[in-house]
Amino acid sequence: MPRPREFKITLKPVQLIVCIALGLWLGAVAITLSIYLAWRLIPDTVQPLIQHAVPPASRLNPDTAPQQQNQMFEQYQQILRNQQVQQAQDQAEGSLRNLSNPKCQFWLQQNRTAPTEKSRALVLEFCN
Repeated sequence: MPRPREFKITLKPVQLIVCIALGLWLGAVAITLSIYLAWRLIPDTVQPLIQHAVPPASRLNPDTAPQQQNQMFEQYQQILRNQQVQQAQDQAEGSLRNLSNPKCQFWLQQNRTAPTEKSRALVLEFCN
């Protein structure tokens, strides 16, 4: 019966280090080249991404920026008012004291069917 062959592996640390360094360098070159080619071949896709990366305030006309900020602030205030009214409604509906208060019940119903600033204010006034 023939004897199995033995493989002798000799470890040369300098050769191993050079091979690893070469592999890392070639990998970095391959990634850089891939990104460059993708950038050159797909300019129509990259350009809109760059435009969206620029903050919108810098692209606006300086005269329209304060108007948009005011509009956003008004929307924020409206959201806060709506949240206050919703909290007041939730508290009013859950409170036994408000169940027996006809003014609170009336304005809660008015605010549910046709919400206005007046009805919101009166809900806050009568249902606390």
